[in-house]
Amino acid sequence: MMTICVILDLWLYFVITANMKAQEEHKQFSFSQFIVAFPLYFVLLLWIIFWIEGNYDLYFTKYGLYPRTFTGLRGIVLSPFIHSGVKHLFNNSIPLLILLMSLLYFYRKIAMKVLIYGTLLSGLITWIIARDSYHIGASGIVYLLFSFILFSGIVSKNKRLIAVSLIVIFLYGSMIWYILPVKEEISWEGHLSGFVVGLLFALNFRKHGPKPQKYEWEDEEYPDEELGILDEDNVLIENDDEVN
Repeated sequence: MMTICVILDLWLYFVITANMKAQEEHKQFSFSQFIVAFPLYFVLLLWIIFWIEGNYDLYFTKYGLYPRTFTGLRGIVLSPFIHSGVKHLFNNSIPLLILLMSLLYFYRKIAMKVLIYGTLLSGLITWIIARDSYHIGASGIVYLLFSFILFSGIVSKNKRLIAVSLIVIFLYGSMIWYILPVKEEISWEGHLSGFVVGLLFALNFRKHGPKPQKYEWEDEEYPDEELGILDEDNVLIENDDEVN
């Protein structure tokens, strides 16, 4: 009879704990309109700026990032909003939408830190190491997000985030080649800077992202003192108080 009671207690404990863990994980991955609205408005802003430049015959490239010059520092902030053509902007728009939504949904507590600080740091690195030319476009942000989401899922040991990492690899794995100087007209330095910063941020924020779902019965010391302990053969030993 006592054994049956212990089994029932264990079963109830498992059910209650699983429900609590599911609710906790749901809070970590909650949906809001901001997750969709911010990426859409951000990409829309890029297209509006591009339209203004073309429609009024302006030249925004001069506001881009120019390495190792004082005026070129403004490009750290401004260059992601400037694009050389429709193809350049379009190639950045789709990845930006998908990766920004993924960042905001899966890493909402640290998303803006990663985006803002990562953009500034990768821009600064580009300003230091890049060739003497204007560097423009949001591709540095794309590589930042790609790298961060990829490596964060791996180091987090969270099954859902690991799945996201695999999806990112499947969709954008070919991007990795463009952190190398494969084409002269491409700012591979900006890509490399974003990729490296994304990796560093993934390591730095590994304890601040969503936690992997772990049940208490996975701990070595489970069951607790109220239910008993497991011996070396994983056999449940009831407490003396309960037996008596």
